Amino acid sequence: MTATPASELDGAPRGRGSKFLSGGQALFSSSEQKDVARALDEGLDAIESGLRSELSYTHEIADAVSRYLFDAGGKRIRPLLTLLTAQWGEGVTDQVITAAQVIELTHLATLYHDDVMDEAVKRRGVTAAQKVWTNSIAILAGDLLFARAGSLGVGLGGDAMRRQTDTFERLVVGQMRETVGPKEGEDPIEHYLGVLADKTGSLIALAGEFGVTLSGAPVEYVPAIQGFGEHIGVAFQLVDDVIDLSADEEETGKKAGTDVRRGVATLPMLLLEKRAENHAGDKELLDTLRKGATGDLSEEEFSEAISSLRHHQVTKDTMEEARKVADKAIAHLAELPEGVVTDALECFAHQVVERTQ
Repeated sequence: MTATPASELDGAPRGRGSKFLSGGQALFSSSEQKDVARALDEGLDAIESGLRSELSYTHEIADAVSRYLFDAGGKRIRPLLTLLTAQWGEGVTDQVITAAQVIELTHLATLYHDDVMDEAVKRRGVTAAQKVWTNSIAILAGDLLFARAGSLGVGLGGDAMRRQTDTFERLVVGQMRETVGPKEGEDPIEHYLGVLADKTGSLIALAGEFGVTLSGAPVEYVPAIQGFGEHIGVAFQLVDDVIDLSADEEETGKKAGTDVRRGVATLPMLLLEKRAENHAGDKELLDTLRKGATGDLSEEEFSEAISSLRHHQVTKDTMEEARKVADKAIAHLAELPEGVVTDALECFAHQVVERTQ
């Protein structure tokens, strides 16, 4: 494999694969570990280069919109997991690279659709696509990306594409469940965690699974890596719920409490609703936040309420839940062989709950 020079990858994360998965620790120090680190970084460069080609269409507007969020950057967590789990098999083969690109294209497509449905203003520190163009154009861009993911994935074979379409179905059903909300009598918190498993966990699980199955690694590893990926996806989103409340707009690329302002369900708000049933002070804060979401508060009043939520016990409880879910992910690693791959996955799980953006 010939790695693409970093200077050619405009807007892409460069040489950060091993660093991100190790959490900055001295994990890749032995000769064997350095070989794995090099494979991850070179593989990521190849993925970036290939995606740039895949996001070239025959129409100027299609090129501009579909590449918009790709050019804005991103952590490329899913492709990295595909590259990492492939180390249990033949390593970073052409099929593994293609699979990682299919995963990332699918993820990018969901971002366009999610931002339209959530009426998001920013994504990855830039203005959301539908604000630059229109809702219709952003939705069509997501559709284009889904189509390109399907076209690219044909070469992976029927079994892989069946898993990709099954996961795509979970993504859509998860979005529907989030939009409709819990059924009567259903626990809102359990419903929310299920939505996160569908919308985020399923694709991360597939990323790890593809690395195993398309590198020729033992298929017995699949259930464990699926369990790891799904739990990590849920933990990742729970941490996002807390990061959303951060006052550092420059770091997060969003105004503090963006999800609360849009009325999007988050675990801190759901926990606050539960506490409000028995605590007058919590009910008062909940009512204030709801008023702010409907535009019935001044910006100063709403910001104060967001700050109160950020320092509230429910936000601490959300972080504790994220750690518990990450621990469940790590527990699945006991079913996998010890070594640099498993060590990196465990470090990654810890980093997911320690990140600030």
